[in-house]
Order: sequence, then structure tokens, then C-alpha cells
Amino acid sequence: VALLTAYSYAKMSVAYPSRGGTVMIVDKAFGVSLLTGATNNLLWLAYIVTLALYAVAFGNYAATFFPEADQTTSILHLLISTGIIIPTILNLASAELISKTETYVVALKIVLLMVVIGFGIGSVDYTRLNPTHWESPLQIVSAGMLIFVAYEGFELIANTAEEIVDYKVTLPRAYYISVVFVILIYVLIAIVVVGSLEPSAIARAEDFALAQAAKPSLGQAGFTLVGIAAVFATLSAINSTLYGAGRLTYTIATEGELPESLEKQVWGQPVGLLITSVAALALANLADLSSISTMGSAAFLVIFAVVNLANFVRRKEAQSSAVLAGLGFLCCLAALGTLIFHTLQTAPNQVWIL
Repeated sequence: VALLTAYSYAKMSVAYPSRGGTVMIVDKAFGVSLLTGATNNLLWLAYIVTLALYAVAFGNYAATFFPEADQTTSILHLLISTGIIIPTILNLASAELISKTETYVVALKIVLLMVVIGFGIGSVDYTRLNPTHWESPLQIVSAGMLIFVAYEGFELIANTAEEIVDYKVTLPRAYYISVVFVILIYVLIAIVVVGSLEPSAIARAEDFALAQAAKPSLGQAGFTLVGIAAVFATLSAINSTLYGAGRLTYTIATEGELPESLEKQVWGQPVGLLITSVAALALANLADLSSISTMGSAAFLVIFAVVNLANFVRRKEAQSSAVLAGLGFLCCLAALGTLIFHTLQTAPNQVWIL
């Protein structure tokens, strides 16, 4: 689903290069209307949900550095809030600094993940990966769609189109390489986790399962290493998402799809940055992780379905394959349907979120 959508983004970003990214792709394909305005505002909501998800992950991993007796609910919520408040202050103080440091932080967390994968692969019990232990295909696909929000990051590449040298060549490469690289890392991480821990152990450590999976090969040092990597990863993700969210609200407002007041700035940053932070802060502290993930994944599947449809509608201008664009649209709808069906079967009380 992510690769097919990356194809549509690559084609549309080259055809309509703009800092507006997804917003401009949707508006160019369908015009400014109630429907496109709703879609673009859903993207903003998806950013808020994603920030909440990252903040909860940050809080859970940061809590592992406290003595077990101190890992109270109050401490957890304090850490979750800190994970949003500090990046917000940093963005307001120096967005340029955030932009420059992202490269180094991302490099560091990838190196740490590679260390965990390198050592963890050696301690994997491959009998645990045997297909005889698998659930039904529907369960597997449903689980994948619950965490589909973890793939959404490539969407931000669309916002860089105007600033990229030789964007017609560079942008498609950026989309495909990033998505393939992420798939590779996720598969290897999944092998290490599932191959190192019993399902019951994964369930018990659901908030920090990767750190627990590093213990068999690296001991407590591995647990700590993953904790550090996760804290860096989530903080940098919050930083970059906040950086993009402020600009997103400004772009939607200039398109007339949000009030003009959101075109204003606070300390040199769009006022939407503060609104996004407050909303994410509330969501992260009030909703549970499963609800947040379901909400985010559903929102991005809807948005990606619209982008694939936009590519299909503008296939001549974008020089796109009607088959791939149409397949991307149908796959997003099928994935969304699977997610809704799974939620109805396993957590009907969460259907109101969808």
C-alpha cells in the first residue's frame, strides 16, 4: 500500500511541484471545494494523531530509565507531555536548528537500530517464525493496518518539491528509496522481536517490546541501547512533524480551507504550530495507544486513497499508469475496510473513533 501510494506521490509531486505537498496535490486534482477542504483538514488531524502516538511512545521508553517503583501513571503522563512541550519550544526558538539537526539524529537512531538488528539476528529462534504459528491472513493484514501510520512519513517529501535540485529525478528516488528502506528495517526488527520473545512476553512488554527483544543477545545493555534509540527516534519524529504541521496549517489557510487567522505567526512560526501542539498534548494524555494508532492509520489510509485517486484523475498530466494509480486507490480502500472490520470484531467500543 505504501509503495503504490509512493508511486502516486512521485508522479504528482513532479507534475505539480509545490511546498504545499499533499494539500496542493489534492486541490490541483479536484479544485478547492468542501470535499478537498475536508481531506486537507483530515491530514492536519492525522498529524495531530501521529504526534500523540510518538509522544506516548517517547513517554513509555523514557519511563524505562526510572526505577520500577517510580514508573507511576503521573510520571508517564509527565514524560508524554515533556515529549511534546520541549520540541514545541525548540521549534518556536529555532526551526532552522531543528531542520539541521534532524539529519544527525536520524543517522544516529538508524545506526543504533542496525546494531540491535545485527546482534539480535544471531539469537533468533527461527521456529517461532514458522507459518504454522501464524494467525489467519485477515488477522495479519488487520494488524498491519493498525500500525500503518508508521509508514506515513514519506508523505512529507512532497513538501520539498520546490527546493530540490533536479526534482524530476530526485523526488521519485527519495520516495522509493525511503519506503523500501523502511520496509527492510521493519521486517528485520519484526524478525528479531518475534524470533527472540514468546508472544506472551511481547504482550507484557507491548510498550517497549523492541527493548525487551534486545535482551537475549545484548543483555541489559541492549535494553538500554534500544531505550536511548527510541527516545531519540520519537523526539526527532515529533520535531519534524511539528515543523511540518505548522506549515501545513498555514498552507491550508492560504487555500481558504481554514480561517485566515491561521495565516498569522507567533515568534516567527505559524500559529497552527501551537494549536497542533495543544491538541496533540490533550490526545496523548487522554486516549490509549491502540485508539491513537487506529485513528492515525485510518486517517492516512483515507488521505492516501484520495492521493491515488488524484493520480488516476490526472494520469495524463502526470504521465502515470492508470493501473498502478487505480490499484493504489483500491488497495487503500481495502486496507481501510479491513481495519474497520477488525475494529468491529475486536474493539467495537472504538468504532466511534473511525
